[in-house]
Amino acid sequence: MANRPMTSQMYLLKLFSVDRKGLLHDVTKVLCELELTIHRVKVSTTPDGRVVDLFFITDAMELLHTKARRDDTCGRLSAVLGESVNSCEIELAESFQHGFSSLPPAAMEELFRLEMSGGEVCSQSLSPEMKRLKKADVNVDNSLSHSHTLIQIHCVDQKGLLYDIMRTLKDCSIQVAYGRFLSDKRGSREVDLFVQHSDGKKVIDPDKQDILSSRLKLEMLHPLRVAIANRGPDVELLVANPVELCGKGRPRVFHDVTLALKLLGICIFSAEIGRHTAFERQWEVYRFLLDDSRELPLANSQARSQIVDRVRRTMMGW
Repeated sequence: MANRPMTSQMYLLKLFSVDRKGLLHDVTKVLCELELTIHRVKVSTTPDGRVVDLFFITDAMELLHTKARRDDTCGRLSAVLGESVNSCEIELAESFQHGFSSLPPAAMEELFRLEMSGGEVCSQSLSPEMKRLKKADVNVDNSLSHSHTLIQIHCVDQKGLLYDIMRTLKDCSIQVAYGRFLSDKRGSREVDLFVQHSDGKKVIDPDKQDILSSRLKLEMLHPLRVAIANRGPDVELLVANPVELCGKGRPRVFHDVTLALKLLGICIFSAEIGRHTAFERQWEVYRFLLDDSRELPLANSQARSQIVDRVRRTMMGW
């Protein structure tokens, strides 16, 4: 234990392999199973069909400084990827910074359409699940406790729901003292939270109650943004989620997006993660250049909608 690092170190995983469908997700799945967190990635494909994967990762077990842990990681990757792996290396990343993604205006408009519309979303553009979720009910009650405000939420259950609720409350400087979570067979979730301001006071101001209620509804309805845009002659899938005030991004985004694309049979030509500031918030932006597919031609608007819908459904757990 004496040699164990006191803080999480950033490591660089270099993976060189032959390209194939689902490769990126298979790598990501192994890293998730090993409790290795991806903070930044740079994936590119060479003209001869080889892939260079660069992953900046941290280890929840804090063991990547040991040769045994590094060898086990590369061994697990080689076992899953088989003969397609040319080499696997893990080294300490001496300096790491989140890359800041510069988005062209067309991509900005497509990705942040919700913010540009002032938070209003046309119901015709929502899937049936999204329409049900839009009816989420948030009530604020100060009559049941002399020291805490009760927030009652009733909505459709989805992957990451509790994360989005707690992230929103944290960003609003609201502390949770007690919570109760119930779900039913119809896929609904009831959440009761007794909360206070960070100064220990109840949420009394009606304006602050309305702001908190609206913010919770918005974050439950649209916890992430998914869009497809042209990038020169290529087609790019864009996924964005708000960065927490502490600087952390949403968990398992890269895993879920690559899973959705693998299930659709779409190959990823290149991928990267960066940070982008828009509408007074910092966003973590995932960019995937997609290879054209015979089954889902990227020039077809219906195929693009199908890709966006599948990615969103996978990330929301529908």
